[in-house]
Parts: sequence; C-alpha cells; structure tokens
Amino acid sequence: MGVTLVRQISISHWLILAGVHFAVLLLYRYRYWPALVLGEAVSLIPLALTFEHQFGSLWAIQVLVPSIVFMMPIVYLFRRFAPIEVKGGINVGRMLACSLILSGIMTVHNFGEVALMNLPSGYKVNVVPVAARWVLGNFLGILTVVPFVLAVSQSGRVGSLRILWNKLLASAVTRDAAFSLIPALLVLMWFGWMQPSVHSLVQAAMFLPVVWMALRHGWIGAAVGGMFASLAVMTLMPVRDDAGTMQAEIIIAFTVSTMLLIGEQVAALRGRVEQERTDLRLTLALAQRNIASGEARLKVAAQGLNYVQETVRSGYQVMMGRLRSVQPIPDERGYGRQALLAQDQLYRLADCLHPITWRDRGLVAALQEGPLARMLEECGVAYRCDVRGPVEQLSSTLHLAIYRIVGEAVAGWCEYKDLREIELRLRAGTSEGRRWVVLSLVGLNYSSSDNQVRWEELLPRVERISSGLGLSAVRDRAATYEGFCREKSSHGWRRLAVLMLDPMEPGEN
Repeated sequence: MGVTLVRQISISHWLILAGVHFAVLLLYRYRYWPALVLGEAVSLIPLALTFEHQFGSLWAIQVLVPSIVFMMPIVYLFRRFAPIEVKGGINVGRMLACSLILSGIMTVHNFGEVALMNLPSGYKVNVVPVAARWVLGNFLGILTVVPFVLAVSQSGRVGSLRILWNKLLASAVTRDAAFSLIPALLVLMWFGWMQPSVHSLVQAAMFLPVVWMALRHGWIGAAVGGMFASLAVMTLMPVRDDAGTMQAEIIIAFTVSTMLLIGEQVAALRGRVEQERTDLRLTLALAQRNIASGEARLKVAAQGLNYVQETVRSGYQVMMGRLRSVQPIPDERGYGRQALLAQDQLYRLADCLHPITWRDRGLVAALQEGPLARMLEECGVAYRCDVRGPVEQLSSTLHLAIYRIVGEAVAGWCEYKDLREIELRLRAGTSEGRRWVVLSLVGLNYSSSDNQVRWEELLPRVERISSGLGLSAVRDRAATYEGFCREKSSHGWRRLAVLMLDPMEPGEN
C-alpha cells in the first residue's frame, strides 16, 4: 500500500519512489529483501492488468518485475565494500555516488519499459531531455528521502512513542526546523502563490534555508532542510511538466548535495570540538582529583601534628611529674613555657596545613575566624569578611580552593608591606544548572607615616599558608575550576576578583 501511494505522487522529475527503495535497501537486512520484491510485485498486478490492453502483454509482464530488483546489486556492493553508514554518521560522498549510479540505472530501466510499450504510430521519444528529466527526478527523489531517513536512523531505536516525542522535543534540529525552516518556506510559498510571475525565483530561493540548516547542524540539518525544500518546490509547481520547476529542482539538488558534503565536514568539526571539550573536562576532573588528593594528604599531616602536640603535652606532664622533686620551681616554669611554645607552634603549623576551624565548622567560619583572620588581626591588619549566597552547597574541593586562593593572594600582597586593611567578599549562586562562586579581595594601602603593622611577625606566619607562587598560583587554581582571575591596583588599593565553577565531577564529596 505504501509503495502504491508513493507511485501516485511520483512525477517524472521527482521520483521519490527511488528514494524509498534506496532507503529501504540501506536499512533492511538482506534476508528481508525477497519479501520486499514479492510485496511490491503483488502491488503491481493491478497496474499491469489495467494497462495491458493499451501497452501490450510484453510490457505488462515486464512491469511486474519491481524496479527495486535493479537497485539491489548496486546497494549490496556499497553495503559490502563501501558502507554508507559509518561510525558516528554517514559517508556523504559514497551516498551521493551511489545515488547518481542508481539514478542512471533507474533511467535505463525506465527507457526499457518505454521500449516494450505499444506506442502510437509516429510517436517519438526525445531521448536527451527525457533522460535528463528522469535522472534529475530519481536523484532528487533520493535526496528528498534517503538523507532524512538516515538522519532519523542515526538517532537510535526508541522503545515507545513517548520516548520518540521526548527526543524530538529535545532536539535542536527539530526546534530550528519547526520555528525557523518551515516558517521561512511557508513565507516563500505564500509569496509564490500571491505572485505567480516569480514562481521560478521563489522556488530557487528555497535553497537558502537548506544552507542555514546545514551550517547549524551539519549533514543532518541539510537532510531535513533538503526534504522540506523539495516538498515546497513541488507544491509551487504550476503544471506537471513545468520547465521553471525543473530549473529550481536543479538548484535544489545541487544545493542539497553541496550542503550534505559541507555539513559532513561541519559535523566532523563539531564532533572534534565536542571530543576536545570532553578531554578538557576529563583533564580538569583529573586535576581536581589530584588537588583533592593533595589536600587529603595535608589533612592527614595536620592530624599527625595534632597527635604530636598531644604527645608533647603528655610527655611534658609525665617528665615534670618525675622531676618535680629534684628540680627547683623556676626551672619548672621555664620548661613549661618552652613546652607551651612548642605546642603552640605545632598547633599553628597544623592549622595552616588544614584549618581546624574549617574541619569543625566549615568554610565560612574558617574565613571569618580561622588562622588567616587571626594572624592579620593580631599583627595590625584590619580584616573583614562578607559571605552571601549558598556557599555551603559548594563542593568541599571548591571550599578548599577558595581558602587556598585567599591565602595565596594575602601572602602575595603582604610582600609589599603596605597593607592596612583587607576586605573579602564571597558570593555564590547557580546558573544553567552549574553552581558558581565569585571571590573579591580588596586591599587598602597606608602611607609611610601610618605603618602600624608588625611585618617581622606577620610575614613568616603568612608564608605558611601559601605556596610562594603568588598570582600565578591563583590563576592556576581558578583555571582548574573553569574560572579566571583579574587583578587591578592603584595608588591606594589593590583588588583581586576570581570566578570559579563547582566541579561537575568533584574530586571529593
């Protein structure tokens, strides 16, 4: 029934039956081919019986042989030795070559049918124009059907209509076709109907949406655009054998063929870009996991120092308990001060390696009350911290990156020995499903007469919380989290702004 319907809408210069045959032979397995031949032969029996008395018995017998039989050897050779469907798409060059060969074979087959007809006496067939019309019709019919069918088959099998509908709604090709391609073709069709004198010009202009779709979506866009453009050209055809329509078909066939070739390269370039993006994500994920691994080791080291601190305290108490009877009180107090100093240094070192405040109360507390805030306040540098947004929803790896960036920036600024005030602003939010954070650090400088900061005490302490690389380390950490940093400075102030994105695959949960 489907073949019969397609035959009814096929015309000499738009033979979409050839496209249906080619598409079926490409997609169906070889064991189904005999069934295709038998089914089409049965559908041709009414045609042979109806016109047998007009064209002769020999023609009626020959017409029972479906045209798909003559296409099978060529399609088999291409499927076996030069596959059109390849991994990740189709080979457009092979498809076009096979289409041209099939168009020629089908044209020869059509002339064979004409040769077996009982034609009226004196009737002559103009071979060249008729052959050109049939070749164009078969080729354009293939370009109308086959690329679109292959594009649909590339999307994979679907289990239900609901899944198919969801795929169509999620497809960018579907959206562009529904809201851009089809409206543009409808406008051109309306203009052609309103102005019959410019039919040919309007039909020829229908290649423009095909070009646009191909440049946006590769060969799949060219396939979808070519199918709708061919339908639109046929809709505007004023008569069955219109010369202007044939000219427009030549332009459409050339455009679709060219855009399929260009679209194949566009799809390849787009696939390469997607692969590079995937590789970049994998590289970033690896770098983030390495950072998380390094931070985990620092955490273990900090916990080890805490154990050492407890060991020093316990050892001091045991030692002093045993020596209290033989040592004078002044000596005991001196040993106590030395032990407390050692414990304090171990505590500060452990806190710098992995802040205890962050471990116990989170990032916000570490920034507002942690070792960095304490050492700045104790040494005479005013420090303020303003946090807004869902910062606690960020991953722990990004929390540590924020803390390390603040430490690196403050340590780098302290080397200039002109800071009197530091203000930290932290903002977090979500955009397009990705959580982000913006860190803004502002430092105010003092004049030479207002120096009240104990730099000899502050510099050794801030060195413990930084790598010593300064702004380059900040840039590297920001880039690891798909962000960037900007630094500005003037006579009385400095400012550092850092944007980072939460990892899609956090190295640490």
